[in-house]
Amino acid sequence: DHLEMALLIGNDPETYSIAKSIQKVLNTDIHILLTGETGTGKEVWAKAIHNESNRRNKPFVAINCAAIPESLIESELFGYNTGTFTGALKQGMKGKVLLANGGTLFLDEIGDMPLQLQTRLLRVLSEMEVAPLGESSPIPLDIQLISATNQNLSEMIKDNRFRADLFYRLNGI
Repeated sequence: DHLEMALLIGNDPETYSIAKSIQKVLNTDIHILLTGETGTGKEVWAKAIHNESNRRNKPFVAINCAAIPESLIESELFGYNTGTFTGALKQGMKGKVLLANGGTLFLDEIGDMPLQLQTRLLRVLSEMEVAPLGESSPIPLDIQLISATNQNLSEMIKDNRFRADLFYRLNGI
């Protein structure tokens, strides 16, 4: 039943304990925050969590918050309507959040998200709806959110580089 996570666990008791905690919230609305050094397999875990959830046949959409230029990340995440800004695609663009609707959204390197965008993401998560740029009517969301970082978010909060309220929203488990 939980084959993919079982393969990741191996015989490590600490990893087994983590997996049991994840399984308790697997098909709930609780958001998951994965932390660890670069190369420890956070995205592999995110995919395993998705594949073992009741969303396994829905989209798994991953976005690396550090790899997208700050000027483009808002439109990448939330999308935009036709003619919203100069240089926009004529037909508009569906954002990653909406592409993940019904499935899982994986926000990798969440610690690299600009503060302004953290505010917008917090609003989206609080309301569980999103309005693409240039759209006045919000669209309801049904997503499992998994975030990951190799940064110390508690230190970033102290330095005013990461919102405490967003951290608590992301860190359901």
